[in-house]
Parts: sequence; structure tokens; C-alpha cells
Amino acid sequence: VQLQASGGGLVSEGGSLRLSCTGSGSRFSRSVVAWIRQAPGADREFVAAVSMRGDFTYYADSVNGRATISRDNARHTVTLQMNSTKPTDTAVYYCACGTVREVRSTSYVFWGQGTQVTVSS
Repeated sequence: VQLQASGGGLVSEGGSLRLSCTGSGSRFSRSVVAWIRQAPGADREFVAAVSMRGDFTYYADSVNGRATISRDNARHTVTLQMNSTKPTDTAVYYCACGTVREVRSTSYVFWGQGTQVTVSS
């Protein structure tokens, strides 16, 4: 599985961002896909995940109510929309997929290269 994340950049506090993850290989469409972020000097943090068919979504408390994750298996993409951004959302955002015991974790097997998101105050 190869994952390609895109859509990062500089966002003003309170603004919105939209990240996309494109996956190749049949495993992508048969896997839970998650967004995970890592701020400078911090551990990786689970952000959101979507089930194989897109019928279940999972969010970290830190983004719940501000983020929406969705997927389009026909286009092999998973999208993360985040509104009301905060400087604490600044991080490198990775998309990841695979079979995990706990969806709200960072234990995914396959990872993309990450995209930088910076929220300025």
C-alpha cells in the first residue's frame, strides 16, 4: 500500500483546512484509514479515522466537532476537513491505514509521507 497525503499549508487561526490522502492497492479500500499528526517535540497523536466502508468515523477529543473525515473508495481517497483551526493544530499530518486493535491509536502499519499544517494566530 502506498499513501500520498496532500493539502497542508499555512492557515489562519479560525480558518479551515482540507487534507486528502490517496491510496494505491486493494488493501487501502479494505482498511481503516486514519489521520495522525505529530507536533514538534511531541508524540504522534491520533486525529481521526474512517471505517472501510465509510459508515463509521472516529475522532480525537481535541478535534471532535471541528473535524470531518470521509472516504471515497471509488477514487481511493480519504479526506479530512477541519474547521475552526487552532495554533495547537499545527503539526505534520500523516495518513495511515491497516488493521489495528484500537482504531483511536497510532499503531497503523502503512503510512504516507506526511503534510505540514501550520495554523498562525
